[in-house]
Amino acid sequence: MLTLRLNRQGTKDRPYYKIVAVDSRKRRDGRYIEQIGSYNPMEEGVNYSVDVAKADDWISKGAQPSDTVRDIIKKARKEALHAEA
Repeated sequence: MLTLRLNRQGTKDRPYYKIVAVDSRKRRDGRYIEQIGSYNPMEEGVNYSVDVAKADDWISKGAQPSDTVRDIIKKARKEALHAEA
């Protein structure tokens, strides 16, 4: 099964995450299929960037987003709608 989840990067006490499409059987930081965004919890304000079109494409193909990735995608959609208005 495909999942959209966080892939940890960075150093000790300074995490940085890539939002990736990956086979659920792979390790957390293992090889992934495609990167669709990033998330930096250490930044203030907007600390993520997501290609919502790619995320929707993967979800339509059956990928299951993790809880955190689902929340980040929701925020990104809201930002996109707010920017258009």
